Amino acid sequence: MHLKLENLGPRAQLGLDRLPLRLMVLFAGLCGYGASLALLIRSGLGVSPWGVLQVAIARTAGLSVGTVVVVVSFAVLALWWPLRQKPGIGTLANCVCVGVACDVTLAVVTRPGDLILRAVLLPAGILLNGLSSALYIGSQLGPGPRDGLMTGLHRVTGRPIGLLRPGIEVVVLGSGWLLGGPVGIGTALYALCIGPVVQWVLPRVQITTQRYPITAPPDRSDHRTTPTKGRPC
Repeated sequence: MHLKLENLGPRAQLGLDRLPLRLMVLFAGLCGYGASLALLIRSGLGVSPWGVLQVAIARTAGLSVGTVVVVVSFAVLALWWPLRQKPGIGTLANCVCVGVACDVTLAVVTRPGDLILRAVLLPAGILLNGLSSALYIGSQLGPGPRDGLMTGLHRVTGRPIGLLRPGIEVVVLGSGWLLGGPVGIGTALYALCIGPVVQWVLPRVQITTQRYPITAPPDRSDHRTTPTKGRPC
């Protein structure tokens, strides 16, 4: 299914209809996405491909995972240039909110000692991640830095998201693995499932767009009678 995903800048997004609803959906998706990353980490069964890279960097640099998520998010924005993808309100919010939500969830949720509980956290994290991705993309306020690659390629090539997402994840996974990131059965399960989950959910939560002018055009009408140039009759 080829989705009509808008590629708007921040000013154009302010002219979209149902902006309060879009903002609510956006931040629900961002918070859920950050929480899902933390759930995968706490499962101890493998994290997402991006998580593999981010955890590896966090361990090496001695930083929190959330801090690394923020740094990597801004770095990935540079890859948008060839795709002419426009960062939006949601893009900038994503760069900050996901990392904060991840660190907050890690501080609240501890790693279960029971393998069964850890096995529950794994699919819960994957499903929450896919749902959250679809929510903040569907708000049409700009995809996150990582998903901007996916939606940009989808818009330019017409390839389905279900194929593009796994391709991106494989490249990131290989980089994270080389840096010593945690790879497990959950990593493989995430890479296989996340694309189809997003592709199924996104059309059902996407908010269609209708643009309104941000400011009314000036009234240039002038009812005063102007004299006609030339010789008088």
